[in-house]
Amino acid sequence: MPSFPSRRLLVRVGALLLLAGAIVWIATRDGGSPSAEPAATDSPRPALTVSLIKPKAADWPRTLAANGNVAAWQEAVIGAEISNYRLSAVLVNVGDRVAQGQVLARIADDNVAADLAQSSAAVAETEANAAEAKFNAERARQLRASGFYSPQQAQQSITAELAAAARLEAARARKQNDELRLAQTQVRAPDAGIVSSRTATVGSLTQPGQELFRLIRGGRLEWRAEVTATELAQLKPGLPATIAGPAGGAVKGQVRMLGPTVDAASRNALIYVDLPESAAAAGLRAGMFARGEIELGVSPALTLPQSAVVTRDGFSYVFVVAAGGDKVALTKVAVGRRVGERIEITGGLAADTQVVASGAGFLADGDTVRVVAAGNAQ
Repeated sequence: MPSFPSRRLLVRVGALLLLAGAIVWIATRDGGSPSAEPAATDSPRPALTVSLIKPKAADWPRTLAANGNVAAWQEAVIGAEISNYRLSAVLVNVGDRVAQGQVLARIADDNVAADLAQSSAAVAETEANAAEAKFNAERARQLRASGFYSPQQAQQSITAELAAAARLEAARARKQNDELRLAQTQVRAPDAGIVSSRTATVGSLTQPGQELFRLIRGGRLEWRAEVTATELAQLKPGLPATIAGPAGGAVKGQVRMLGPTVDAASRNALIYVDLPESAAAAGLRAGMFARGEIELGVSPALTLPQSAVVTRDGFSYVFVVAAGGDKVALTKVAVGRRVGERIEITGGLAADTQVVASGAGFLADGDTVRVVAAGNAQ
């Protein structure tokens, strides 16, 4: 069994060894060996391979956006011209296209036909009486010239002739009126167009002023758009307009008329845009809300592809690369019109500035990029 002094010696040797190890560890952490060389610093890796473009100048159309309702150009209200007669047939329905003069409904004509037959007989009778009175008047004139008739007798015959002629004219007028009433038992279209409303019902009695049908004259529609008083000053009849259809298509129209007044409450005015017959085929219907644009002309524009412009926090930006550099700078720009895949830059960018053409959404301000020729970016 070892003695106590030997155990104490072993403890001291162990403590010295621990102290020496600690000194070596601290020296290595703070500076390392004097002969150690500093590690080489790696160059930053490019975030993206990009191509650069410059804004392109072009002549773009100036447009004015507006909203409004599609309405019938004109609507014809059709009713019965004779009253208290029963409708016997209704021949058209809503949406039917009709021609001018086409029969839309029929009214029972038995009573009117009987009245016409009676008035025709009265005309025949008065014609016979008028012929007899004329013969008697001619005979009276001859006999008076020969001295066989007194002036009074001759005058009576002439008066009877005139009275018979007047009765004949009255009978003919009654017959003409009955013929007109018989024609009015057929309700006809006053113009070609499309039936937009129908209240006529078989068996109902016609009433004065009662509407039976409503007709879109010629099937023509128009777009009644609202514009401000300031915008109204930029418009004139004849300007082309494009109206968006409900199915995504576009309908071409033309400004026909500018509203003569401005609404005192809204300070807006109406403009009337004629629509072609193809508007119905594109899905536009009377009473429908629609958006559109009126073309005001053309003006120069500085444009970029939409892939070069990013939107962040409600603002538009592009990434600018200095000539010969490899770092991008986020630059705020103002944008305007959009035509196809290009967008107008109205401010914040010079015409000769190079910007990242695509992939801008994957970059951040100050990123390093690898610039390649257009068409080689990946």
